[in-house]
Amino acid sequence: MKKIFLLSAMVAVLLSGCNKVPISGRNQLNLVSDSEVLQASLASYKEYMGKATKSTETVKSAQVTRVGQRIAAATEAYLNANGMSDQVKNFAWEFNLVKDSQLNAFCMPGGKIVVYEGIMNLVASDDELAVVMGHEVAHAVAKHSNERLSQQKALQYGGAILGAITQNASQSTQSIANTVFGLGANYGVMLPFSRKHETEADNIGLVLMTMAGYNPDCALTFWQKMSAGSTNSKAEFMSTHPSDATRIANLQKLLPQVKQKYAAYLKPATTTSSSTKSTTTKKSSTTKKSSKKR
Repeated sequence: MKKIFLLSAMVAVLLSGCNKVPISGRNQLNLVSDSEVLQASLASYKEYMGKATKSTETVKSAQVTRVGQRIAAATEAYLNANGMSDQVKNFAWEFNLVKDSQLNAFCMPGGKIVVYEGIMNLVASDDELAVVMGHEVAHAVAKHSNERLSQQKALQYGGAILGAITQNASQSTQSIANTVFGLGANYGVMLPFSRKHETEADNIGLVLMTMAGYNPDCALTFWQKMSAGSTNSKAEFMSTHPSDATRIANLQKLLPQVKQKYAAYLKPATTTSSSTKSTTTKKSSTTKKSSKKR
């Protein structure tokens, strides 16, 4: 009877905690409130910034703020246009460049963004920085932190049910069951969900950067550079991130769809100006040759 009650309770909780992720439309488990996550993330952010050293590189700091503001505006525009205006109030944007050589960046729930100086060495333009910031903001928009906490809660419920089912089994059987459950929970649920989050953030990030007026094709060039400098040899099934090859292949599939659906936001073609520049160069070259003959 206890087993049936626990199973029924878990099913009821899981069914009541399903939401849809903006842009991707994926159903996600959400058993924690936004206010809980925002409060915890704000405390973590303040603690981190209290120890971090802000960058003194004014040009790059201004670039982070400039690109961040456009991504933030695009995010709010999407939410407002798609019946999610209530979520806009959860964002109180801040943009920081910190002195750290790691190739990293993050966006806390609530829009607190931190970019490390290290990753700026790979960024060749505002478009490429938008790839990074769009991806990180996407994690916040998709409420991946909420979902991770919810998964942990669900796994706790699962552990309680497992204990009830095996309570009359031998100690050896219980030990094996708990070990298998732990490995299955880690490699079968938590890590794949992390990879799913990364892939989803790539997708949402492409949309946000495109809506902000940046070139989504730069996502490929940026991640190719990241791949070239990567030293991670861990097997993909044991990693929280998809392999570089998987990520790049996925972006190649996503790009045509994003560019077609959000074509109105794409930068206007610059064919005319390029052609003019080419003509000018040729004329200049001709003039130099004729002057030499003289």
